[in-house]
Parts: sequence; structure tokens; C-alpha cells
Amino acid sequence: MGTEASSDRDYGRNNNNNSNSYEAEQLAKQKAIDDWLPITSSRNAKWWYSAFHNVTAMVGAGVLSLPYAMSELGWGPGVVVLVLSWIITLYTLWQMVEMHEMVPGRRFDRYHELGQYAFGEKLGLYIVVPQQLIVEVGVCIVYMVTGGRSLKKFHDTVCSTCKHIKLTYFIMIFASVHFVLSHLPNFNSISGVSLAAAVMSLSYSTIAWGASVDKGVQSDVQYGYKAKSTAGTVFNFFSALGDVAFAYAGHNVVLEIQATIPSTPEKPSKGPMWRGVIVAYIVVALCYFPVALVGYWMFGNSVQDNILISLEKPAWLIAMANMFVVVHVIGSYQIYAMPVFDMMETVLVKKLNFKPSRTLRFVVRNLYVAITMFIGICFPFFGGLLGFFGGFAFAPTTYFLPCIMWLAIYKPRKFGLSWWANWICIVLGVLLMIVSPIGGLRQIILQAKTYEFFS
Repeated sequence: MGTEASSDRDYGRNNNNNSNSYEAEQLAKQKAIDDWLPITSSRNAKWWYSAFHNVTAMVGAGVLSLPYAMSELGWGPGVVVLVLSWIITLYTLWQMVEMHEMVPGRRFDRYHELGQYAFGEKLGLYIVVPQQLIVEVGVCIVYMVTGGRSLKKFHDTVCSTCKHIKLTYFIMIFASVHFVLSHLPNFNSISGVSLAAAVMSLSYSTIAWGASVDKGVQSDVQYGYKAKSTAGTVFNFFSALGDVAFAYAGHNVVLEIQATIPSTPEKPSKGPMWRGVIVAYIVVALCYFPVALVGYWMFGNSVQDNILISLEKPAWLIAMANMFVVVHVIGSYQIYAMPVFDMMETVLVKKLNFKPSRTLRFVVRNLYVAITMFIGICFPFFGGLLGFFGGFAFAPTTYFLPCIMWLAIYKPRKFGLSWWANWICIVLGVLLMIVSPIGGLRQIILQAKTYEFFS
């Protein structure tokens, strides 16, 4: 009898050991995968990394279209929209930084992990992932076109007598850089690229408003709306709102950037991250406000949708600014592509059980760059697409998703300050989401009339 009991005990013990070792194995496997994935692999970033990653993510080439947006908004509304956007997005960014580690011992390294915590496992994924993908893939495609255009502008400015080269080829030249850079494994490894990009964004913004000041107020300057019909004015106004929304869209990668900062219970990552964000926002203000206001002040409503086009001379300066834009867009593309790589690799490795390997990375990332390049070549009507995507996906992820999560998780007191602040942001954000795609779509339709494929 005793022997049977003891053998039962042994059996139980062995079973226990087996299940423990199995769990340990699974955990080790998970950890190995996490150490391989781009976002969670290295957690030793300094606070200034977060500053220049944020600047690179925020200040898009969208800054160059701000004077044009101003010309469609007019002085009063234009200034109000710019300042309000700056304040609201800073507030929602603060919320994201706070929520990154609100559950002790856990970090929300990705936007959708936070969404799953706020809205539930399934719903969180369905709400956040499509929007985040639209933003990140949309930005990558738009930057393919921007990069190509700026290269073309550089070529045409430096050598005006040369043979005319199609935009398509310039987009391919621009993409060739990414076929190399995309293989940098994680956020920290692109911090050099990102720093260069952040410096460039300040440089070309300064060139843009400096050269405008140098040109002085144009003799025939007018500040009225240039659309002939009321409907045209209203649609342009809507579209310009989309442009401004697009200009403040760094939120899609903010948790992913914060994930690279080390964190302990005594020194949580939100300290250094917030410091970086403040620096980034000051830089953003220095880039945006002078360009938008000076550009509109000098050229009035005849300003082009890219201010560098309005400044034809001096040629060397404009060529230089365009080259700066190219370098910056290279950095931005990488920052927005990194979370997409992370998602694709996570799905392949965790769901489809591929082995984490360099080959997998090589294939997946090259494929992504190729696809964004191809779409960029097919649809290079640049401005309208911005307004359209801007409204659909940028408004939610930047203006009101963080607020909704905040309300869902923290449940602030009704009619208190926090409650009001969040609801105001949500209402403004929803309005923005509704009106700006309308304006953007109209611009796409107008531009598509005169457009030939692969021209």
C-alpha cells in the first residue's frame, strides 16, 4: 500500500516538474522572441533619444504645406487651429506617456496593447490596429512620394538644362535607400538616422521662413480666400484642417518610442520620456509657427502647397532645403515603418510560428518597402491624400483615442476638469475626423482628373 502511495506521489511530482519546465520553456521562448522583435529588443535609450525620435515622427514634410493651409483657413481661424492643435496634441501625448506604465510591473509597449487593456482583448485590437496601420503605412507611402519629389526638385534646380527625368524614377532612387536602412533591427539602432532627420527638419524649416523673410512681402499680396465659390472655400477650409491634423501626428509611435527607455519602479520611464517630449514640442513649435505665419504673411493666398516651390531663388538654397527634406523623410519613414515591421514580425513568429531569423526579416521588410514604393509610384497626388488620410486615421489616434482610453481606464469624476478636458478633445477630434476627409476627397477628385498613371 505504502509503495503505491509513494509511487503516486512521485508520479505527481514528475508531472509537476514537467509542467513547470514546460512553462519555463514557453516563457524563455517568449522572452527570446521579445528580445528579437524590433520594439522590445533594446531598452537602454537615453531621454534625448526620445526627443529626436519624437521630433522626427512629428515634424513631417507637412510643415512645408502649413502656409498653404493657412491661406485656406485665413488669419484668425488659422492661428487658432495651429495653437489649439499644439495644445491638444501635447495633452494627449502626456496621457499616452502616463498610461505606458500605469499597471505596476507591466509596460504597454505598443499602442494596441494599451487599446486592449482599455477596451478588451478583441475590441482593442479591432479599434487600434487598423487605424495605426492606416497611419503608419499611409505616412510611409506619402513619404515615398515626398522623398521622390524633393529629389526631383533638387535635380531640376541644380541642373535646369538636364534631360527631364520622370518622378517614378526618383521615387525608386529614394526607395533604394530604404531597402538598405530597413534592415536595422530596432529603434535604438536607427537613433543616428533619426538624429540627422531631426536636425534636418529644423534646418529646412528655418530655410523656409528665413528665405521668405528675405523675399519680403510680395507687392500683389492678398489675404482673402482664393476659391471663387462659397462651396470651394468651405471644402478648402476642411481640407486645410486635415493638413494641420496631419502635421501633429507623432502619437502613433510614442508608446513604441517609450518602450526603448529603461524603467525601474523608482525611476519609471515616463520621467525621461516626458523630458524628451517637452524638448520635441518646443522644437515643433519653432518649426511650425514661423513657417506657417511668415510663409502666409509674405505670399498671401498665392502661396504654393509646398512653400519651397514659392521660393524659386536663390537656387542653391532651395536645392539644399530639398536635400534636407530628403534626409528628414528618410528618418521619418524608418520611424513609422518600425512599428509595422514589429507587427508583421509578431504575427509571423507568434501566430504562424515562423522561426525568428534574419531571412524572415530580410524578406518581410524588403517586401514592405517594395509595396509602399509601388503604391507611391501609382498615386503621387500628394496633398489631397494627406487631407484624406489625415482625417480618417490621424484625428482618432492623435486627438481622441488617448482621451477615450483615459476615460475608460481612470474613470475621472463627472464634470470635473479632467472629464471636461477629455470630452472637449473628443468632440473636436470627431468633428475633425468627419470634415477633413471631405475636403481631401474633393482635392483628390480634382487632381485625378488631370492625372495619368506612371506619368
